[in-house]
Amino acid sequence: MSLRGCNHHFKLCRGAARFTLRPVTVLEGIQKSADFLAKKGVESPRLQAELLLAHVLNSPRMKLYLDFERALSAEQVASLRELVQRRGRREPLQHILGSTSFCGFAIAVNSHVLVPRPETELLAERGWEFLAGIPGQARALDFGTGSGCLAIALAAKAPQARITAIDISAEALELARKNAGANRMTERITFLSGDGFSALTETSSFHLIIGNPPYVPTGEIETLEPEVRDYDPRAALDGGRDGLEFYRRLAADARRFLSADGRIMLEFGDGQANSIRQIFEEQNWIVEAVQEDYSRRPRIFVARL
Repeated sequence: MSLRGCNHHFKLCRGAARFTLRPVTVLEGIQKSADFLAKKGVESPRLQAELLLAHVLNSPRMKLYLDFERALSAEQVASLRELVQRRGRREPLQHILGSTSFCGFAIAVNSHVLVPRPETELLAERGWEFLAGIPGQARALDFGTGSGCLAIALAAKAPQARITAIDISAEALELARKNAGANRMTERITFLSGDGFSALTETSSFHLIIGNPPYVPTGEIETLEPEVRDYDPRAALDGGRDGLEFYRRLAADARRFLSADGRIMLEFGDGQANSIRQIFEEQNWIVEAVQEDYSRRPRIFVARL
């Protein structure tokens, strides 16, 4: 499927679609969409095409394999063409579909929040396992909640815990509240607006402070994949000159809000483990663990007072 010189009945080009008398089948729609996405540099183009068509048909992706010869209507072809063009412009698949899955929960996403990454699920799991071991009502703080994915996962998986989620972005908090409501966690999570710890009272105390702070060095943002560089909010990416600005802030300020037996758990970027360890040890934290992600790269930092 090309943007020019295409004489097929399924056509991805500006203006109205052109059809022959023979309708487009599910398999043809997938193949032509995948070819187009591959030319645009999209990773896993076949999978992406299948997910987009499944969305158009409101059908499970795997059901497409049973319906390869099914004819698509003109409206379905037009809808698929529009979505594939958007993906070809490198708009994130999650933005196009409107949501993503995080620890099994449907999380709506948009341009005001980071799209949750699979690696962050490891952070969530480590967090709820820790909260499960706290006697009585555990208290957790999600620092920079964004879409609310971490807070929702903690609330669902550690039902005895009370979660506070803070963010400086009013748009992010609005979406996080909607996600909490959609996942029936509204009563378990308190959302606060403010710049970091300034949103809290001086008497606030938590067993767990958890977060995925901005950690991309300012000068490297323009080198990121278009899906991230052009669509994720810059404030959620930019970690300052060396990417470590928020870790310095957390190392200096988090102790005032962490209980004596508490933990801080943070995600971080490639190659930052030793620097973050040094930042926290200089503030007299005890580094308890550095956990690897699915690709065996250091990704999760755990420390205590």
